[in-house]
Amino acid sequence: MKRVAWIVAGLAVLWPASAIRAQEEHPISLGLFPPAQIVPENESIRGVRLSLIYGKNVDVSGLDLGLVNHTTRNFLGAQFGAVGISDGDVEGWQSNWVNITRGQMQGFQDGVINITETGRGVQLSGYNQAQNFRGLQLGIVNYAGYLSGLQIGLINIIRDNGQFPVFPIVNWGKSEG
Repeated sequence: MKRVAWIVAGLAVLWPASAIRAQEEHPISLGLFPPAQIVPENESIRGVRLSLIYGKNVDVSGLDLGLVNHTTRNFLGAQFGAVGISDGDVEGWQSNWVNITRGQMQGFQDGVINITETGRGVQLSGYNQAQNFRGLQLGIVNYAGYLSGLQIGLINIIRDNGQFPVFPIVNWGKSEG
C-alpha cells in the first residue's frame, strides 16, 4: 500500500510539469503570418509547420514548410522554403533560397545564399559564409573566418588558418598540430 501511495504522489508531482510541456509544444501548425497562425509565436512545434507567408515560433522540430520560416531559438529537422532563419542552432537540412543561422549549424544547407555563425557539415550554394566552419563549402563564392575542411568554388576566402587567404577553384584549412 505504501508503494502505491509513493507512485501516486510521484505522478501527482510530475503531472503538472508534463502538462505544461505538452501545452508548449504542438504537433502541427498552419498559418499565414504571426499572429494569424494556429500556434502562437511564443510556443514550439514538434511535428509539422506549414507557413503560407511567414511562420515564427520558438523552436521547431520536424518538417518546416513555408515561404519564410523563422525560429527564435532552435530548429531540428528538414526545412524547405524561400527563406529560413534560425536565431539559435540548426541541426538537419535547410533547403531554402536563403538560409541564415545565427547559432551553430550541423548538417546540410543548400540554396542561393547560406550564412551561419559556426557550422559543421556541408554548405552548397552560390554564396556560403561561416565565421567558423568544419566541413565542405561548395559554391561560387565561399567565405570562412576559420576553416577546418575544404572549399570548392570560383572564389574561396579563408581569413584565418587557410592554405591561402584567397584562392580560386579550391582552398582548405591548414591542419593543426
